[in-house]
Amino acid sequence: MSRPDEDDVDAIIDAWSEILPDVDLTPLDVMSRLRRVAGDLQRARERAFSAAGLRAWEFDILSLLRKAPGDGTMTPSQLSASTRTATGTITYRLDRLTARGLIARHGHPDDLRSRLIELLPEGRTRVEDAMRELVAAEARMLDGLTPAQVATVVESLRAIAATTAAAHVGRSRA
Repeated sequence: MSRPDEDDVDAIIDAWSEILPDVDLTPLDVMSRLRRVAGDLQRARERAFSAAGLRAWEFDILSLLRKAPGDGTMTPSQLSASTRTATGTITYRLDRLTARGLIARHGHPDDLRSRLIELLPEGRTRVEDAMRELVAAEARMLDGLTPAQVATVVESLRAIAATTAAAHVGRSRA
């Protein structure tokens, strides 16, 4: 007998419970739903960025530049490390952003081999518009939750993230 609040994840778990009655399928309750929400979030992000005339990778780079401390510039190496993107890929992406008038490249005063990447006013406008749209879209996704429920989700996701990060650190040492 199904509950009124059951969803397709519950149906999947019920089916697997019959097939593997000796396996605790509790992790599927969380992780299957996270995967589905992640897909919805990805689509919401793409729409938000598109509304500002950006792609996700463009938003990532412009966002890093917008939040950059000090003079608001970063080197290509810093952008590569922060986005976990190969330097060749970053160079290509910076070329595209420069051609669109969203960033500018300047000589680095302390390192003649490097450049400083600066966010231009058009890039600033677009990344801020995208962030506003993204926050509104994500707020709509959370509309059905109370502030206490949101706090519980945040706390739970932090715990999951810490657990998975610790597992990755343990694996890299092995």
